[in-house]
Amino acid sequence: MTYARLQLGRWGEARAVRYLRQRLYRIVATNYSNKCGEIDIIARRGKMLAFVEVKTRRSATFGSTAEAVTPRKQRQIIRTAQLYLLQNPNMRAFQPRFDVIGVLVGPGKDEYAVEHIPDAFGL
Repeated sequence: MTYARLQLGRWGEARAVRYLRQRLYRIVATNYSNKCGEIDIIARRGKMLAFVEVKTRRSATFGSTAEAVTPRKQRQIIRTAQLYLLQNPNMRAFQPRFDVIGVLVGPGKDEYAVEHIPDAFGL
């Protein structure tokens, strides 16, 4: 992955965190990783614990946000979340959910659009 793509991804993740906080989610972790993989954001709201995959794009040419999270990537996120819950027993009381957030970069310096797909996939 190039440095520019890495920077774009981090920029998008920061916008996704801002978006979730504005909607009263509490950010539990960002860029969480274990031996199974990586989860961009883990956020909590009420009794729900969202494992969030963030996809940042400069255009919609290559498909929708939901299409960008392949079945293989979904399985990896699910395994990573399962291990997270095993390692964090205090989080087991929460209802897990898998969300996808797409950040589409606009033409202006700080122009962007956020697409949030709650419960985008499941077990």
